[in-house]
Amino acid sequence: MTASERVVHVVDDDPAVRDSIAFLLDSAELASKTYDSALRLLEAVDGLEPGCIVTDVRMPEMNGVELVRALKERGVPHPVVMITGHADVPLAVEAMKAGVADFIEKPFDDEVLLTSVRSALDRGAGAEEQAGERAEVLARIESLSTRERQVLEGLVAGRANKVIAYDLGISPRTVEVYRANVMTKMQAGSLSELVRMTLLTGVS
Repeated sequence: MTASERVVHVVDDDPAVRDSIAFLLDSAELASKTYDSALRLLEAVDGLEPGCIVTDVRMPEMNGVELVRALKERGVPHPVVMITGHADVPLAVEAMKAGVADFIEKPFDDEVLLTSVRSALDRGAGAEEQAGERAEVLARIESLSTRERQVLEGLVAGRANKVIAYDLGISPRTVEVYRANVMTKMQAGSLSELVRMTLLTGVS
Protein backbone atom coordinates (compact mmCIF):
# COMPACT_ATOMS: atom_id res chain seq x y z
CA MET A 1 0.00 0.00 0.00
CA THR A 2 1.48 3.34 -1.08
CA ALA A 3 1.29 6.61 0.85
CA SER A 4 -1.42 7.88 -1.52
CA GLU A 5 -3.63 4.86 -0.70
CA ARG A 6 -3.42 5.40 3.04
CA VAL A 7 -5.74 7.55 5.11
CA VAL A 8 -4.86 10.60 7.21
CA HIS A 9 -7.10 10.58 10.30
CA VAL A 10 -7.59 14.20 11.43
CA VAL A 11 -8.63 14.81 15.06
CA ASP A 12 -9.58 18.34 16.18
CA ASP A 13 -12.51 19.75 18.15
CA ASP A 14 -12.57 22.89 15.96
CA PRO A 15 -14.67 22.18 12.82
CA ALA A 16 -13.00 25.01 10.87
CA VAL A 17 -9.54 23.53 11.54
CA ARG A 18 -10.73 20.01 10.66
CA ASP A 19 -12.23 21.18 7.38
CA SER A 20 -9.18 23.28 6.54
CA ILE A 21 -6.76 20.37 7.06
CA ALA A 22 -9.05 17.96 5.18
CA PHE A 23 -9.22 20.41 2.26
CA LEU A 24 -5.44 20.77 2.24
CA LEU A 25 -4.94 16.99 2.24
CA ASP A 26 -7.54 16.56 -0.51
CA SER A 27 -5.78 19.18 -2.65
CA ALA A 28 -2.57 17.16 -2.20
CA GLU A 29 -4.44 13.99 -3.25
CA LEU A 30 -4.22 12.46 0.22
CA ALA A 31 -7.30 10.66 1.56
CA SER A 32 -8.56 11.83 4.94
CA LYS A 33 -11.19 11.19 7.60
CA THR A 34 -12.10 13.67 10.33
CA TYR A 35 -13.04 13.18 13.99
CA ASP A 36 -14.33 15.87 16.36
CA SER A 37 -12.63 14.39 19.44
CA ALA A 38 -9.99 11.92 20.58
CA LEU A 39 -12.77 9.71 21.99
CA ARG A 40 -14.46 9.59 18.58
CA LEU A 41 -11.24 8.33 17.01
CA LEU A 42 -10.82 5.70 19.73
CA GLU A 43 -14.36 4.49 19.09
CA ALA A 44 -13.37 3.81 15.46
CA VAL A 45 -10.00 2.27 16.29
CA ASP A 46 -10.91 -1.34 15.45
CA GLY A 47 -11.72 -0.44 11.86
CA LEU A 48 -9.09 2.26 11.41
CA GLU A 49 -7.65 2.27 7.90
CA PRO A 50 -3.83 2.16 7.63
CA GLY A 51 -2.22 5.58 7.49
CA CYS A 52 -1.39 8.21 10.08
CA ILE A 53 -3.11 10.47 12.61
CA VAL A 54 -3.00 14.28 12.80
CA THR A 55 -4.25 15.66 16.12
CA ASP A 56 -4.31 18.92 18.04
CA VAL A 57 -2.61 18.77 21.44
CA ARG A 58 -5.32 20.74 23.29
CA MET A 59 -8.81 19.23 23.14
CA PRO A 60 -11.62 18.81 25.67
CA GLU A 61 -12.25 15.40 27.33
CA MET A 62 -8.93 13.92 26.19
CA ASN A 63 -5.90 15.85 24.96
CA GLY A 64 -3.43 14.79 22.29
CA VAL A 65 -0.91 13.32 24.73
CA GLU A 66 -3.59 11.20 26.41
CA LEU A 67 -4.76 10.08 22.96
CA VAL A 68 -1.26 8.94 22.00
CA ARG A 69 -0.97 6.92 25.20
CA ALA A 70 -4.40 5.37 24.64
CA LEU A 71 -3.45 4.41 21.07
CA LYS A 72 -0.21 2.86 22.32
CA GLU A 73 -2.10 0.83 24.95
CA ARG A 74 -4.40 -0.48 22.21
CA GLY A 75 -1.45 -1.39 19.98
CA VAL A 76 -2.44 1.06 17.22
CA PRO A 77 0.64 1.39 14.96
CA HIS A 78 -0.33 4.64 13.19
CA PRO A 79 2.32 7.39 13.40
CA VAL A 80 0.93 10.56 14.99
CA VAL A 81 1.64 14.16 13.93
CA MET A 82 0.69 16.64 16.65
CA ILE A 83 -0.29 20.28 16.09
CA THR A 84 0.62 22.56 18.97
CA GLY A 85 0.61 26.19 20.04
CA HIS A 86 3.97 27.76 20.97
CA ALA A 87 3.15 27.59 24.69
CA ASP A 88 2.49 23.86 24.38
CA VAL A 89 6.00 22.85 23.26
CA PRO A 90 6.83 21.14 26.62
CA LEU A 91 3.58 19.19 26.25
CA ALA A 92 4.53 18.28 22.67
CA VAL A 93 7.96 17.08 23.87
CA GLU A 94 6.14 14.90 26.41
CA ALA A 95 4.01 13.60 23.54
CA MET A 96 7.10 12.73 21.50
CA LYS A 97 8.41 10.74 24.44
CA ALA A 98 5.07 8.93 24.40
CA GLY A 99 5.60 8.07 20.74
CA VAL A 100 4.51 10.99 18.52
CA ALA A 101 6.25 11.02 15.12
CA ASP A 102 6.42 14.82 14.85
CA PHE A 103 4.92 18.03 16.19
CA ILE A 104 4.20 21.21 14.29
CA GLU A 105 3.82 24.65 15.86
CA LYS A 106 0.90 26.91 14.87
CA PRO A 107 0.66 28.89 12.72
CA PHE A 108 2.23 26.48 10.25
CA ASP A 109 2.87 26.59 6.53
CA ASP A 110 0.72 24.15 4.52
CA GLU A 111 3.80 22.55 2.99
CA VAL A 112 5.29 21.89 6.43
CA LEU A 113 2.20 19.91 7.44
CA LEU A 114 2.09 18.02 4.14
CA THR A 115 5.78 17.10 4.40
CA SER A 116 5.27 15.84 7.96
CA VAL A 117 2.17 13.85 6.97
CA ARG A 118 3.89 12.25 3.98
CA SER A 119 6.84 11.33 6.18
CA ALA A 120 4.47 9.77 8.74
CA LEU A 121 2.70 7.82 5.98
CA ASP A 122 5.99 6.46 4.68
CA ARG A 123 7.20 5.56 8.15
CA GLY A 124 7.14 1.95 9.27
CA ALA A 125 9.02 0.19 6.48
CA GLY A 126 12.25 1.61 7.79
CA ALA A 127 13.37 -0.37 10.84
CA GLU A 128 16.73 -0.98 9.19
CA GLU A 129 16.93 2.63 8.05
CA GLN A 130 16.08 3.78 11.58
CA ALA A 131 18.96 1.74 13.02
CA GLY A 132 21.35 3.48 10.62
CA GLU A 133 19.92 6.87 11.53
CA ARG A 134 20.31 6.08 15.23
CA ALA A 135 24.02 5.34 14.74
CA GLU A 136 24.46 8.62 12.85
CA VAL A 137 22.69 10.61 15.56
CA LEU A 138 24.74 8.96 18.31
CA ALA A 139 27.91 9.98 16.46
CA ARG A 140 26.66 13.58 16.30
CA ILE A 141 25.87 13.57 20.02
CA GLU A 142 29.39 12.31 20.71
CA SER A 143 30.74 15.37 18.85
CA LEU A 144 29.04 17.77 21.32
CA SER A 145 30.99 19.43 24.11
CA THR A 146 29.88 18.82 27.70
CA ARG A 147 28.08 22.19 27.83
CA GLU A 148 26.42 21.63 24.45
CA ARG A 149 25.22 18.25 25.68
CA GLN A 150 23.74 19.90 28.79
CA VAL A 151 21.91 22.44 26.61
CA LEU A 152 20.66 19.61 24.37
CA GLU A 153 19.28 17.77 27.41
CA GLY A 154 17.51 20.97 28.51
CA LEU A 155 15.94 21.45 25.06
CA VAL A 156 14.75 17.84 24.89
CA ALA A 157 13.22 18.25 28.35
CA GLY A 158 11.19 21.15 26.92
CA ARG A 159 12.88 23.88 28.96
CA ALA A 160 13.03 27.48 27.75
CA ASN A 161 16.43 29.11 27.10
CA LYS A 162 16.20 31.24 30.26
CA VAL A 163 15.44 28.15 32.39
CA ILE A 164 18.41 26.29 30.90
CA ALA A 165 20.55 29.38 31.55
CA TYR A 166 19.46 29.49 35.20
CA ASP A 167 20.07 25.75 35.66
CA LEU A 168 23.57 25.97 34.18
CA GLY A 169 24.49 29.32 35.75
CA ILE A 170 25.11 31.03 32.39
CA SER A 171 23.38 33.85 30.50
CA PRO A 172 20.41 33.26 28.15
CA ARG A 173 22.52 34.74 25.33
CA THR A 174 25.22 32.11 25.96
CA VAL A 175 22.53 29.41 25.85
CA GLU A 176 21.44 30.76 22.45
CA VAL A 177 25.00 30.37 21.18
CA TYR A 178 25.23 26.80 22.51
CA ARG A 179 21.77 26.04 21.11
CA ALA A 180 22.85 27.22 17.64
CA ASN A 181 25.98 25.05 17.89
CA VAL A 182 23.87 22.05 18.91
CA MET A 183 21.46 22.55 15.97
CA THR A 184 24.41 22.78 13.57
CA LYS A 185 26.33 19.77 14.93
CA MET A 186 23.18 17.65 15.15
CA GLN A 187 22.17 18.76 11.62
CA ALA A 188 18.68 19.57 12.88
CA GLY A 189 16.50 21.97 10.91
CA SER A 190 14.00 22.52 13.70
CA LEU A 191 13.43 21.93 17.41
CA SER A 192 11.01 19.08 16.66
CA GLU A 193 13.62 17.39 14.46
CA LEU A 194 16.26 17.80 17.18
CA VAL A 195 13.93 16.26 19.78
CA ARG A 196 12.92 13.41 17.45
CA MET A 197 16.54 12.54 16.64
CA THR A 198 17.64 12.61 20.27
CA LEU A 199 14.71 10.53 21.48
CA LEU A 200 15.46 8.00 18.73
CA THR A 201 18.79 7.25 20.39
CA GLY A 202 17.29 6.83 23.86
CA VAL A 203 20.17 8.94 25.23
CA SER A 204 18.13 11.82 26.74
